[in-house]
Amino acid sequence: MTHAATYSTDYAPTEAEREGVRLWPTFVVALIGVLLISLPTIADPLIRHDDYPAFFAEPDAFWPKTLHEGRWVNYLWHLREIVTPAWLNFAVYQALWALFAAAIGVVAMGRDGSPWFAAVLALIVLVAPSASLIALWFNTLIPGLALVALYAALGCTLSVRTHRALLPLFVTLTFLAYTTYPLLLLAVCLARTYRRSFLDLFGLLSLFTTSFVLAVLTAFAINWQVHGVFGVPPAEWREGTPAADLNGLITNIPLILQSFAHFFDRSTFDFQPALFFHIALFGGATLVLVKRARLEALYLHAGLWMGIALIVVQVLKLGVITPPRAFIFAWVFYALIVVRAAIILHRDAADHRQITPKLLLLVAAFHLQLTFMQFSTHRDWQSDTQAIAERVSAVQGQIYLTGKVSEMDSARKAFIQKEIAILERIRQLTGRTVMFCNSAPDACETAKGENPERVISIN
Repeated sequence: MTHAATYSTDYAPTEAEREGVRLWPTFVVALIGVLLISLPTIADPLIRHDDYPAFFAEPDAFWPKTLHEGRWVNYLWHLREIVTPAWLNFAVYQALWALFAAAIGVVAMGRDGSPWFAAVLALIVLVAPSASLIALWFNTLIPGLALVALYAALGCTLSVRTHRALLPLFVTLTFLAYTTYPLLLLAVCLARTYRRSFLDLFGLLSLFTTSFVLAVLTAFAINWQVHGVFGVPPAEWREGTPAADLNGLITNIPLILQSFAHFFDRSTFDFQPALFFHIALFGGATLVLVKRARLEALYLHAGLWMGIALIVVQVLKLGVITPPRAFIFAWVFYALIVVRAAIILHRDAADHRQITPKLLLLVAAFHLQLTFMQFSTHRDWQSDTQAIAERVSAVQGQIYLTGKVSEMDSARKAFIQKEIAILERIRQLTGRTVMFCNSAPDACETAKGENPERVISIN
């Protein structure tokens, strides 16, 4: 079989090729990778202030997000009534992310039988900058990511037809956990399609679009039944400017540019040369696919730009900036395009056989290091709050805090902005409830007169 035939639309993998890449060995590589990048924080992971309700299993505190974000799967998770250690929750979450990365690496390489490339793809997916950002809500997102990982893993065993038949169910459930999770499912479906054609692509995108609409309507319907609102209105703190007409849509256009600017900055950890490198690598990989595997290029770019289109529509309609963590799907498609192009060059061009593997390893190693450093920025906050918690534990009675979180160097490093973050952190470490003096000034003065140690400065 010639190389041209290898990448034709009617190519189907042989049994030997299907068995060339197995899930579990790839998962072990991804698991080791996620353990390495998580080392700075795995023993005591940072918890964002609005992730504490999931940690403490307190559904009432999460209830507003069912209306304003449609996170009904996550709400059910809050009803479990079992509180497990943060390190265990974080380990489970990261293992699920490693399973997804491994599974998409396997399904993408299923026709090539290349365990090495599957492992490298898994590692590049693993270190998606958006993944390290969204991982700070690990307590809340465990059930949603479990569904994503399960669907990806099923792609390694089920037939294409059966796997796609499950798409509407999984899209609906994952949408009720996090809005852009369904796009990760689409990436799996597109990557594991070996018999490609325009008709098949149209059918798959139609199935996904129908599934996504069903998911949105499900969230709307549940909110209507429970909250009396048919929709998912943004919370007031987001300061959204919903568009009611064409002028409103035009007014919100700058928010699209801001959303992408924030995504690019965080994806390169504010290192501008890295942005140009990734753009050049992505452009070059796209050219390779267009030249050598046009339908594969079409499939992967269709998924990527469908996701981008959904983000643009959301920003224009709701008038809110999309956070960088929501773009997690974009990095996954980027990784698929780059690695698939590298495989074609590796096989078809002798002069690239040594360059392409090394380039992929460079990308993976560079972002493994950056992600490790990103998680390391949380350590000062953890240490400072542990020291405060020790002082709280040593004193009896109601404890009051003075100072500002925004003035703590460790808080700025970890992007901590709200006072509740330190209150919940101390509660996590000590089991006790503390408060700031500005919320109860008279009681604070009384406590200070009785025992000055009951008033603790955080600055």
